[in-house]
Amino acid sequence: MEYNKHLLPYAKELRREMTPQERKLWFCFLSEHRPRFMRQKIIGGYIVDFYCAAAKLIIEVDGSQHHAPDNCVYDEVRTQALNDLNLDVIRINNADIDKDFEAVCLFISEQVTQYLNQPRNPRPPL
Repeated sequence: MEYNKHLLPYAKELRREMTPQERKLWFCFLSEHRPRFMRQKIIGGYIVDFYCAAAKLIIEVDGSQHHAPDNCVYDEVRTQALNDLNLDVIRINNADIDKDFEAVCLFISEQVTQYLNQPRNPRPPL
């Protein structure tokens, strides 16, 4: 899947207009996390919320709109396309960030550690 440079203006807009939950996760945790995360990263034909290249891990922050049937199908197709690039996707609900932010941060840290420590197949370049 090739990099879609036409998505760059939209990715920049998404960085400026993050949801409150994305903003909290970024500014209160992920922006200082090591290994490093990027926000609103273009990968192939998609813009992912957060991406850790070292762990090949994508974090998607999902609001209630992701539970609509059409959006569920789109999310499944999108996740499969990203998995086909040997990237793993974890989804975190807005409600979880609002209710138990510390638990979300701990979960993310555990996932990053797990993905860093497991043997992986070589990944295609992004």
